[in-house]
Amino acid sequence: MPSEEKTIILRVIENYVRTGEANDARVKVTSLPQGKTSYVEQTGLDGRSIILDEYRVDGAVIWAGYSSRSETVYLSRASS
Repeated sequence: MPSEEKTIILRVIENYVRTGEANDARVKVTSLPQGKTSYVEQTGLDGRSIILDEYRVDGAVIWAGYSSRSETVYLSRASS
């Protein structure tokens, strides 16, 4: 994963974990149901699989992925 994408994801996750807000000033953020590890992003008639990676921030486990096509970060809290 390019470092710019990872930087974006980490910024969004840190804000999400610390404030509970799933938003960002520079990219779209979509909160998925708990425990999701992938998502199919629909663009017109086509779908694109977004595979989420596990991140651990401040004791929270979050699955997250970034779509450069739509400039969206997808977030899902890990199942407990």
